Amino acid sequence: MSRRTVVPVLLVLVVAAGIGLYLFQPWKAFTDTAVNETLPAVAESAAGSAMKDTRAKDLAKGSFVSHEHDTSGTARTVRLADGGKLLRLENLMTSEGPDVRVYLSPRDADAVKNGLGDGAVQLGKLKGNLGDQNYAVPAGTDLSGFRSAVIWCERFSVSFGAADLAPLKG
Repeated sequence: MSRRTVVPVLLVLVVAAGIGLYLFQPWKAFTDTAVNETLPAVAESAAGSAMKDTRAKDLAKGSFVSHEHDTSGTARTVRLADGGKLLRLENLMTSEGPDVRVYLSPRDADAVKNGLGDGAVQLGKLKGNLGDQNYAVPAGTDLSGFRSAVIWCERFSVSFGAADLAPLKG
């Protein structure tokens, strides 16, 4: 092989390797990011004013099942005392990935393997692949239309795992 052939071939291989590294970020298979947030509490009323209930109320709950990556933990939708809502992930264990997001989906956990479904709501980037984390639900979102919480890789359009959200009584 002549030098005129070797240099362009090497250049193409280096560019292809760079693109592959960017897309797949293989080093994330060997790293973990732990996040341990507490459930937000509303500050108690000032002395002399009426006491306010500062407890959060669970609305729905479910356990994660694995899809493309081993995923476990619990998902809870919670209404805070101030009226805000959030999705709380507890004891989460999954893989890191190149562009992983947290969603609420109108589909059940098993159906999410084939896509998030129309009307899915993105709550943000996954903060860490381990631990307890909170994701604010946009104001005005009707949680009754969502059946699952999903750990979703945007780059490859795959679910790492999902949890069916079963409404709680009370």
